[in-house]
Amino acid sequence: MNCPKSLPILLVDDEAPILKASALMLQSRGFTNIISVQDSREVMALLASQPIAVVVVDMFMPGITGRELLTRINGMYPEVLVIIMTSLEETQTVVDCMRNGAFDYLVKPVDPDRLEATLTRALDVRALSREVTTLKEYLLTDCLANPEAFDEIKTQDKRMRAIFQYVEVIAPSRQPVLITGETGVGKDLLCKAIHSVCRCKGELVAVNVAGLDDAMFSDTLFGHKRGAYTGADQARDGLISRAAGGTIFLDEIGDLSDSSQIKLLRLLQEHEYYPVGSDTPRKSDARVVVATNKSLRNLIADGKFRNDLYYRLCTHQIEIPPLRDRPDDIMFLVDHFLQKAADTLGRNRLYAPPELTKIICGYSFPGNVRELEAMVYDAVVRASAGEMPLDGFKEAVGNLSLHEGPHASLNAENRRQLLHSIFGKFPTIRQMEDLMIQEAIKEAKGNQGAAANILGITRQTLNKRLGEIRKEEGTR
Repeated sequence: MNCPKSLPILLVDDEAPILKASALMLQSRGFTNIISVQDSREVMALLASQPIAVVVVDMFMPGITGRELLTRINGMYPEVLVIIMTSLEETQTVVDCMRNGAFDYLVKPVDPDRLEATLTRALDVRALSREVTTLKEYLLTDCLANPEAFDEIKTQDKRMRAIFQYVEVIAPSRQPVLITGETGVGKDLLCKAIHSVCRCKGELVAVNVAGLDDAMFSDTLFGHKRGAYTGADQARDGLISRAAGGTIFLDEIGDLSDSSQIKLLRLLQEHEYYPVGSDTPRKSDARVVVATNKSLRNLIADGKFRNDLYYRLCTHQIEIPPLRDRPDDIMFLVDHFLQKAADTLGRNRLYAPPELTKIICGYSFPGNVRELEAMVYDAVVRASAGEMPLDGFKEAVGNLSLHEGPHASLNAENRRQLLHSIFGKFPTIRQMEDLMIQEAIKEAKGNQGAAANILGITRQTLNKRLGEIRKEEGTR
């Protein structure tokens, strides 16, 4: 998949000097895939031989006119956007072209800024159209075109797979991506996946902006010119320059100061920035991906985050679910980290005892995947004689998964009295099942997958039993 500015643009004009000048100007502004055609009769054959995103065509040409080309292209290649250029600002001509499906029109001599802005907008529309088409294909086929891009994110959760499919859809877009989620869910890994799927030529550059004041933020991202401040003995390129043609990842974006937010907003709106001490702007084609574990909406309400910046960032928004909401991933990740720890530490491979499931599957994991990985590594380091110790897990979880209430040490007579006090009689097995299900769901804070793990049954079995309970209650 290509980044939008690399999508093919076809320039059609019978005047060779105009073609050459337009192509050079666009290349200087970051459009890397320009095709020029002087004979309009060659256009349809070219469209049949290779994909074209946008056609910029002169209205009045010998052979086939721009108006005729517009009709033919819309009829055979409706996905291709057509921009008409005319030397006469004729209202009726423009109206007719727009009615016939032209994306926009330009009056010759074309202003370079207007041409750049129109092409950028057209490519964004084309990219969005491709996203919608691709998303439909994913919904129908449930496939991944680039599964290797997500190799570092270990999961078997359906929602995570849906996120991967969405990433493949939006990756070619020039628009920024906002990744939200709790600490430790893997926001940085998802950014790597976005960069990998996009396959842009530039590199991925990551920076944690938490703790950066405005001066440090500007210098780190935008660089400075020589003599910009005391000690600036030589010019320095910032990380935005280093990420040219690639991706800049800004983590902890919710901690950005107001002044820095304004500078980031300009970068997103104008695709340009000023190095510290310079009055000359520089262009940037780096894809911006940001992440936060905070609610930006809450920060906006508190006056700590700019509303306009938020709407610039949330064109594509991805929320990674916490580990506690992905119960099927817990033991799957334990197994993965056991193998990874064995390989890293040069130890024999350990295997998780059945008791571990009961200990951790009802745990909330505030540190998410990162916390679970630390638990597993600690257990592997403590291990002796090939047995996996569980003390570290019990300490972290606080023994919550043992489900030992204050009645665990009651004798047989007291247990019978306890059952009578709860049910008013000695309960049936079905009544005990209902109580256990209710308590397990409370223990798992409503998470049915975790409740099923606590009970030692499958989620499907639990869902079936809950359906029976609701049905029984409805007949009473």
